[in-house]
Amino acid sequence: MSLEMKISRRERACELLHADAHKILKLIGVQMKNLTLPQCPLYEEVLDTQMFGLSREIDFAVRLGLVRADEGKELLSSLERQVSALHEATMAARK
Repeated sequence: MSLEMKISRRERACELLHADAHKILKLIGVQMKNLTLPQCPLYEEVLDTQMFGLSREIDFAVRLGLVRADEGKELLSSLERQVSALHEATMAARK
């Protein structure tokens, strides 16, 4: 496989993982605004399930050599920070 093809696949894998992370953030945002409170077990279940699924996607991409392990960890950490900020903003708006 050519270097150019490897880079293209790596970039595409990163794009897809970032897109999935963005979808999770949007889903959690909608849920917080419209459906449940963050203390609700349903909220926690959705967040845990989505984060676990993304972590498995990242692990698969790492094992394929499409994403470096540190990139995957940073993506998960970034998403966790964004969800936390969203949680704080939603709770502040409800007060």
